[in-house]
Amino acid sequence: MSLIKDFQAGGIFMYFILMVGFIVAGIIIERSLALYKAYKAAPADLRTKLLTFISLGQFAEAKAYVEMAAANTSMSKVVIAGLQVRQAGGGDEEVQARMDEALTSEISMIDRRTGFLAVLGNIATLLGLLGTVTGLISSFTSVTNANPAERALLLGQGISEALNTTAFGLVVAIPALVAFALLQNRTDRIVSGLTEDASKIFHDLLFRTDSNPKNEKNRGMRSSISTAEGYTQQEN
Repeated sequence: MSLIKDFQAGGIFMYFILMVGFIVAGIIIERSLALYKAYKAAPADLRTKLLTFISLGQFAEAKAYVEMAAANTSMSKVVIAGLQVRQAGGGDEEVQARMDEALTSEISMIDRRTGFLAVLGNIATLLGLLGTVTGLISSFTSVTNANPAERALLLGQGISEALNTTAFGLVVAIPALVAFALLQNRTDRIVSGLTEDASKIFHDLLFRTDSNPKNEKNRGMRSSISTAEGYTQQEN
């Protein structure tokens, strides 16, 4: 009951702080589940096994392996984007562009809404401060116009409103900022690992395969033709 009375004594800004508190709680729950429970990392040996298929130019088999071993992971979406381009005979720049697009999309999904916690924490603090200021203004205004018998009561009500809004604002702001720090750290570690692994696989596609197999085939045909022409000239 004391908590309810303190909330009611805080004035109108307590309802805004309460609304911010519900939003903060919802974001913390959703992001915690998404980053700690729902997020799936690709197997540690994904690159090692994938390298065999890449070296042999078996991009269809590599894609099937990634879809099986790392299903529904951010890494699989990024790698498959590169494999599809390579399978179609795309060059290095196209592979990089498609993998970058997929990586950017996955990072935005991982990082979404976490930043709101810092903003909402600051908003809760400012709402508490605003309630403090309005409470003190109301208190001193009432005291000025009241008779001596009512001054103590009005002064106490104003100070109570001021302190309660400050306290409730901090109660919402502190967990929001702590959760932001923890979730942002988790996000940074996930993004860093995803970016590093995707970069390694891109380099495998870059250095272990030809940038355009069709062009390589054409170069081989032209080389054979030039060699045959050379022999013909020598015989003549």
